Amino acid sequence: MRVLFIGNSHTYRNDMPQTFAQICRAEGVKTEIVLLAHGGKGWDFHLNEPEARFNLLYGEYDAVVLQHCAHPMGDLQEMAQAGAALIRMAKEAGTRPILYMTWARESDGEQAQPAMSQAYTNLAQSEGCALAPVGNAWWILNHLAPEIPLFAPDGSHASPMGSRLAAYAIACAVLEKRPEEFVHAPAADQILLKAIAKALS
Repeated sequence: MRVLFIGNSHTYRNDMPQTFAQICRAEGVKTEIVLLAHGGKGWDFHLNEPEARFNLLYGEYDAVVLQHCAHPMGDLQEMAQAGAALIRMAKEAGTRPILYMTWARESDGEQAQPAMSQAYTNLAQSEGCALAPVGNAWWILNHLAPEIPLFAPDGSHASPMGSRLAAYAIACAVLEKRPEEFVHAPAADQILLKAIAKALS
C-alpha cells in the first residue's frame, strides 16, 4: 500500500506518518509513505504547488491523507474549495482521499473544536470521502485519560502520544477498520483506540 500525506507541521510532527506506517505493518499491511508537508501551509498552497499535483496524478497511491492548516484555519470557504479540488484530483487518479481533522489549540479549549470539526465533516460529506476524526478523538481522550499529555509544550502541536492518536485514527480510515479490529495494538494503546471508537460512534 502506498500512502501520500499532504499537510504541514501537524502532519510531520513526531514523524507521525512513520508511526502510521508502523501501525499498518503490525496489522500485516506492507506500507510505503511519501510526505509533502510545509509548516503553516494549507490546501490552497498545496493545490498550487507542482509537487502535490504531480504526486497525485502520477504517484499511483492507494490513499492520500489531507490536512489543512489549523491555528488558524483561515478562510473556511477557501479551505473547502482547495480541499475539494485536491479530493477530486485524487479520485481522478484512482487514489482514495482521507481528511485528517485536526484539534483546537490548548488555550482555545474544547469549546473551539466544533467549528474545526464541522469544516472537515462538511467537506467529507459534500465530496463523499473518508474522515479521520482526530480532533474529536483528541478531546474524548482528554476526558478518558487526562493524565496523558496530548499537547506539545507550545500548546498547539501534538506530543508523541497526540501524534500516536492521530496515526491510529488515520489508520482506521485508510485501512477501513474499526478501532477494536487492531488486534496487534499494544495494551498501552488501547485507550487511544477507545477514544477513536467513541469519536466514530
